[in-house]
Amino acid sequence: MGGRRVIGVESVEDARRRGRRTIEILRGDIVTALAKESAERLGIRLVQGPIERAPAPEAEGHLVLQRALWRRSARWTGIGSDRQGDPLAGESTKGFVGGMKGVRRFAKLALVGAGGVGANIAQIAAMRGMAEEIALIDISPGLAAALALDLEHAGGMGGNAASFVGGESLDLLDGADVVVMSAGRSRRPGMERSELAAVNARVIRQAANAIRTLAPRAVVIVITNPLDEMTLEMLRATGFERERVLGMSGTLDSARLRQALAQAARVDAGDIDAIALGSHGREMIPIISLARIRGRSLDAFLSPAEIESCIHKAINGGGEIVALKKTGSATIAPAHATIEILDHLRGARHGAVPVSVMLAGEYGIEGVAVGVPAHLGSKGLVDIVELPLDDRERERLKAAAAAIRRRCEGIG
Repeated sequence: MGGRRVIGVESVEDARRRGRRTIEILRGDIVTALAKESAERLGIRLVQGPIERAPAPEAEGHLVLQRALWRRSARWTGIGSDRQGDPLAGESTKGFVGGMKGVRRFAKLALVGAGGVGANIAQIAAMRGMAEEIALIDISPGLAAALALDLEHAGGMGGNAASFVGGESLDLLDGADVVVMSAGRSRRPGMERSELAAVNARVIRQAANAIRTLAPRAVVIVITNPLDEMTLEMLRATGFERERVLGMSGTLDSARLRQALAQAARVDAGDIDAIALGSHGREMIPIISLARIRGRSLDAFLSPAEIESCIHKAINGGGEIVALKKTGSATIAPAHATIEILDHLRGARHGAVPVSVMLAGEYGIEGVAVGVPAHLGSKGLVDIVELPLDDRERERLKAAAAAIRRRCEGIG
């Protein structure tokens, strides 16, 4: 269990300041006599919980994830802190604010792939003033140029503060300080991400050759599936140091996990502290031993069966969207997850964020890209945070790394 919690006068005063009329008392909580007197005096009810809440509305997967990413708490990004004894506790800034100290704009953000993910990243990055120039590149004739022009028109309404360029040529990578790679074939219903490895590896290599020549100092964020394998392929093909090649994996996986837990517990996504590591796929590892709902372990709110159901939803969330769309995969949530990584690179967010990066002995793993929590800075990876995983989670992480390694060895 999550241990006993003492409800004192401070808790009652906090509820009053927040305008709350009830305080939920969970199993094992201790309520002091002074807290009871203060609550009665202030008209605040002490209610034995868990309090029944209206079921969270069902919605299509991509809409649920979009809402979750807008409302989500970033407390877990302070992984490694010891605030209130919670290894996942911490604080983070909330996006771009003009003039925020330490926050920089990218000189040039290049997006290889102007489909749903790239288009959403471009729009959000423009609206947040994240880059002076945004370059869009796509093999489909006219697609990237049309999107760039569309975004320029939006600037006429005060919606962005960037210049845009779009086209089919990888020459547009020239001078980019950050490159986001989302180009490649998408999954079809029933298809595993790993089935895309051979065809998308060729796309990665072509882009990597251009990045190495035209943007030799860039940080590269890989979204192309299978994500962990393509992150390692990009690393090998560019010849960059591991710090400058990151995969967007655990950022999205963790959001899916938090949303599933929030729906099951009938709480806000902001009440959830949870992280998923490992592979962006079947070997995803939700770190249940460290997950918290309102500061308590999951079993204070959910049964083992409910927790397993949440894990299943997190792992299969992407496949559910593919099945619904028939052609293509998730676009909105991956874009927001990438924006979060970009915010960490430019100093708008702080703390650790889960990304796929090649490990060099961390967690007992070496020479393969795996999703782990990491601190990021302007030049990419700063350091990797090694969480106190339980034995089963640590073994599953090693198993995920072994599976990724085998798949990488099979790529022609």
